Amino acid sequence: MTNFDLSIVVLNFNSSSYLLNCLNSIKKSHLLNLTIEVLVVDNNSSDGSQEILKKTKISEFKFKYILNTDNYGFSKGNNIGVKETSGKYVLFLNPDTCVQKDTIKTIYKFMENNPAVGVCCPRLDLPDGTLTSASHRGFPTPWNSFTYFSGLQKLFPKSKLFSGYTKGWLLDNDKPHEVDAISGGFFFIRREAAEQVGWWDDDYFLFGEDIDFCYRLKEKGWKVMFLPEISVLHYHGISSGIKKHSSNLSLASEKTRLRALKASTEAMKIFYKKHYQKKYPYLLNLGVLFGVDVLNFLRRRKGSI
Repeated sequence: MTNFDLSIVVLNFNSSSYLLNCLNSIKKSHLLNLTIEVLVVDNNSSDGSQEILKKTKISEFKFKYILNTDNYGFSKGNNIGVKETSGKYVLFLNPDTCVQKDTIKTIYKFMENNPAVGVCCPRLDLPDGTLTSASHRGFPTPWNSFTYFSGLQKLFPKSKLFSGYTKGWLLDNDKPHEVDAISGGFFFIRREAAEQVGWWDDDYFLFGEDIDFCYRLKEKGWKVMFLPEISVLHYHGISSGIKKHSSNLSLASEKTRLRALKASTEAMKIFYKKHYQKKYPYLLNLGVLFGVDVLNFLRRRKGSI
């Protein structure tokens, strides 16, 4: 039984200043007459986030928080939070985002008018205005992964053959359109759909869990949609500290960065073994998994992705 129109779950880890901006952007949103609850799950932050949450009072909607005693990662942290919610829809929102005033209202209306859609996402724009590529993706098949990491996608960014991972030929489409996967940074999902697939897969610590979620939704016949007419500011990578565009803004420790780098390629192996390994020849599987190991080595040397 759902008691709210919308539950918003914000998973925080050492992002205190961004978290407050995120919550303020929700408070300033035009929310129609929606009944909303907001739950912040803190993954054992050490930057003062937990103390800030204890002092935070928000009267605009039902607000509560959970303080974890360990960093359980993205999937498990969000699963802990969603168990305490009862919205017809759930918005999983990163703390390093700021929503525009009409974003939530527009997406809620879209979901109400499109019952075949399981989950959707607006444009997630970096501070320089460029699109966060994770919000508009194809699935990482061996071919899509090869063209992406080899640089062929950059040479032919609008080609269906070479830009399968970014769905590049659809990026100029200014109308809502279907994609394979969207970003967990703003993941607006229908509870009915999420319950069919069992929410987030705890096998993923960080990265890959949003692609996996979308893959399982599509297996059940739900649509995954991208809404380009609305946007959300996303600093992207504040907690992990390994994204090039935000590494200088992040206060992530060296331990956190190394753990995130390792998780970024571990997620690739988990997804491949779970969804693709039985579909492709043995030698191709060996090549793919070896390629992931090489990528892991290169990322750890470079220190970012």
